[in-house]
Amino acid sequence: MSEKNIKESAEWPEGIKKTRQREAVFQILVNAEEPLSAHEIYRQIEQQELGDGYAISTVYRALTVFEENDLVVKSTLMGDDTAVYAWKKEAHKHYAICLKCHKLVPLQSCPFEHVDMHTKDEDFQITGHKIELYGYCKQCK
Repeated sequence: MSEKNIKESAEWPEGIKKTRQREAVFQILVNAEEPLSAHEIYRQIEQQELGDGYAISTVYRALTVFEENDLVVKSTLMGDDTAVYAWKKEAHKHYAICLKCHKLVPLQSCPFEHVDMHTKDEDFQITGHKIELYGYCKQCK
């Protein structure tokens, strides 16, 4: 695997069998600045020459393994049936999404950062949340 264009070296997740295909998907996601679709990951693998003979189905299989092990956040953006994936990092991000060009604009902070969220039902434990804001970016206004 080429080290070309790899910004940071994250540790391989424990309990996941390491294959060169999964490692390529892992490196792309860990270094991504915004969520990526499987096709975008596939294109980056090809552009960065991280592997030979990959099929898009290989990327989907790797993403499924990461998702089943709660290592990625999968979202489907409104107005677009394409799923996007982001590697779970210590600090999570939320995005404003342009309804015209689908550009993702990161929010500066999480609106729930300082909110203590509990439910009335003590049998329910909140483990996470997603926030997506929609509008038009500067170019599409």
